[in-house]
Amino acid sequence: MKEVSRLETQKSFASNQEFGTLYLVPTPIGNLDDMTFRAINILKEVDLIAAEDTRNTAKLLNHFEINTRQESFHEHNSHSKIPELVNKLKTGMTIAQVSDAGMPSISDPGHDLVNACIEQHISVVPLPGANAGITALIASGINPQPFTFYGFLPRKGKEQKDALKELAQKPESLILYEAPHRLKETLKVLATAFSDERQAVLCRELTKRHEEFIRGSFSQLVEWSQETEIRGEFVIIIDGNDHPSVGVIDSENDAVAGLSVREQVDYFVEAGLKVNDAIKKVAKLHDVKKQLIYREYHQLD
Repeated sequence: MKEVSRLETQKSFASNQEFGTLYLVPTPIGNLDDMTFRAINILKEVDLIAAEDTRNTAKLLNHFEINTRQESFHEHNSHSKIPELVNKLKTGMTIAQVSDAGMPSISDPGHDLVNACIEQHISVVPLPGANAGITALIASGINPQPFTFYGFLPRKGKEQKDALKELAQKPESLILYEAPHRLKETLKVLATAFSDERQAVLCRELTKRHEEFIRGSFSQLVEWSQETEIRGEFVIIIDGNDHPSVGVIDSENDAVAGLSVREQVDYFVEAGLKVNDAIKKVAKLHDVKKQLIYREYHQLD
């Protein structure tokens, strides 16, 4: 039988702390003026800063005249580094964990460090601050709530396909991250998975001098990407699916089994899809070109 965990309460600022404290300190995603007074003070006061990239964090520390010692902590050394950091915290040291930009634990190994501290009854104190996903969402023009934050899509084909199959059905707005060198290909993949007409916003270089929002359908965004030199980090905000289909592909195959092509298209139209989107879906189910389904549906010779 699985052991039931007991209820635990963390009083972050109790005066009788047995160990040191892990502070999760957000850093600016571009504009250094977004650093909070509290974040600066914590970085000055702690014994050690665990930084994703010490060279990048050094620029921030120098700007605010912070002299606290740094140690490298990133995805490639986290396995060995986490026990070291936990042991230092247990001796009474205070440590601030920072990412290169934004909130710790988002797309970095901070989450594993947090769990290791919780297991050892070490207080974990989060600071509020900059976050690229929420910053992009509130200015996108797309419904800000409810939303799903996903971050970077999987790179492997099957994992990515499975993730997109699920995400395409979600009625809430979606937040994705993407690197500039992968944006063009990712937009093509998203246009196929979500439909050409799904509305989305590309949010580029947030809080920086060249901040930019590109709003439109996926077909328009794909065209824009082919005509533009892609630079900067991107957040992609995607409108939710107002008419999720009955289920994912496996259950859809069962639902339309035995129906003619025309009846299959009509099935998805009745489920809320536009005719062209329904034709694309039937073509995808049968792994054929949509033109074949289009011609058969419209009874063209």
